[in-house]
Amino acid sequence: MLSVEETIVGTEAAQIPKQRGESLLETAVRYAEERHWDVFPGTWLEAAEGVQRCSCGEVACAAPGAHAARPDWATQATGSATVARRMWQKQPTASILLPTGRTFDALSVPETAGFLALARMERMELTLGPVTLTPDRRMQFFVLPGASVKLPDLVRKLGWSPASLDLTALGEGAYVPAPPTRYGSRGAVQWACRPTAANRWLPDAEELISALAYACGRDR
Repeated sequence: MLSVEETIVGTEAAQIPKQRGESLLETAVRYAEERHWDVFPGTWLEAAEGVQRCSCGEVACAAPGAHAARPDWATQATGSATVARRMWQKQPTASILLPTGRTFDALSVPETAGFLALARMERMELTLGPVTLTPDRRMQFFVLPGASVKLPDLVRKLGWSPASLDLTALGEGAYVPAPPTRYGSRGAVQWACRPTAANRWLPDAEELISALAYACGRDR
């Protein structure tokens, strides 16, 4: 079981505990070994004149130290713990990125809507997969692959226009940063719901979409 983070359950007022645990290398290896997630190293942070900047060299980088370092990143992604260890040994401070559309897709919503949805899902006694919270105030709910294809129709069936909600699905060709990856000085990616033995089997997007669409509608 991963011991990276405590689980967060509750409302917007819930406080996320500080990240604790292992190095990026050991964490990446655990994701591959224990969750069977593909992983690949992204950019990293470098100190320049006392300021933490992205290794990509862009001064105004939108996700400093937390994005793909090369255009062919999809070919780098591996589910092998041995290969993951080798990659992070070359660059121990590289961010941990997880490609979507393989073992999982991710439903992405604003942080405020995400906490509202978590509280609603708890009342509905829904089984959740892992959920991340990023420093740019987004939450990603891990679901079974295929969500990116089904999302527009699922939202329409609930009476919403897909364009009217800040609810997106990340599938093939996309990725999510994983804890404890840092976004420059803005902080680290956290687990809102950490990976456990209980949520190894992911929910289908259809199981979560009602609560997420409702929360995003309230958050507009």
